[in-house]
Amino acid sequence: MDITIKLIYFVVDLLVPLSVGYLLRDKKLFGETFFDKMINYNMLLLYPALSILSFWVMPLSWELAWLPVFGVILSLIPGLIAYLISKNKYSSMIDTGSYILSAILSNLGTLGGLCVYILYGETGFAYTQLVVLLQVAVIFLICYPLAQYYHQSGNAGMVKISFSKLFLNRNQLPVVGLIIGFLLYYLNVPRPAIFGKIFDPLVHIAAWTALIPVGHSIDFSAIKRYYSSTLDLVPIKFIVTPVLAYIIAKLIFSDPKIINTILILASMPTAISAVIVVKIHDLNVHIANASFVLTTGLFLLVVYPVIFFGLH
Repeated sequence: MDITIKLIYFVVDLLVPLSVGYLLRDKKLFGETFFDKMINYNMLLLYPALSILSFWVMPLSWELAWLPVFGVILSLIPGLIAYLISKNKYSSMIDTGSYILSAILSNLGTLGGLCVYILYGETGFAYTQLVVLLQVAVIFLICYPLAQYYHQSGNAGMVKISFSKLFLNRNQLPVVGLIIGFLLYYLNVPRPAIFGKIFDPLVHIAAWTALIPVGHSIDFSAIKRYYSSTLDLVPIKFIVTPVLAYIIAKLIFSDPKIINTILILASMPTAISAVIVVKIHDLNVHIANASFVLTTGLFLLVVYPVIFFGLH
């Protein structure tokens, strides 16, 4: 894939669907239910299918077993730094919780998967799926308890975490696809050529159905006064975390594609899931939204183009 086509993918698959989603919100077209269904369609059908297809032709190695561990590391590094900063930053525990959760949760799966795919194709997409393998565990075992801790009202009580729901829920369907793909590869079942041809269009459809609802969720008027509060997340997410992750990856991996995949994923902006976790636990949703908008905008306009040309 030459650099011109990759640049077109970057604009069409990253910037356009976000803009379309925001325009639909501005024009008040369709309702919230429509976009919820779009997210469900993406999670229940497209990502499991892409996981099967990418891992069907993925050579296995022990080195790959480290990638899910890196998914946790990429959450812990910015989370710990934000925790240290937040000690002298906010007087309200509600604001502190929102800030830390915005640092922990990054858009590894949707945005990260697409960005890596643009550079490294199916192999890069498969690496990304391995990195995000434990993200559901990070959300439920780290982020939910943290959100509960920082929630001061006490009206909602403590939410009991069910381990059966942790590993048996719809968010794990891409993992089921991953396992199926591995089994097909291990059993030497040849992947039909037609599946290789439909993989590329499926990636673009998945990107649009994931990012249009994200664009629709943006409300600039409600969050503008919180931008300055989240500005220090920019160096945490785009400088400190990528540098530390890159150094650790160089010590463990020998494959440049794996190392560069980790570098890209370590540079991801705040995820919309941070907004959801904060909202559920009645923390300051405007801080999470401000972090999401600020870091996503900087990533799309500055950070990823720099990474793209640097790695290309």
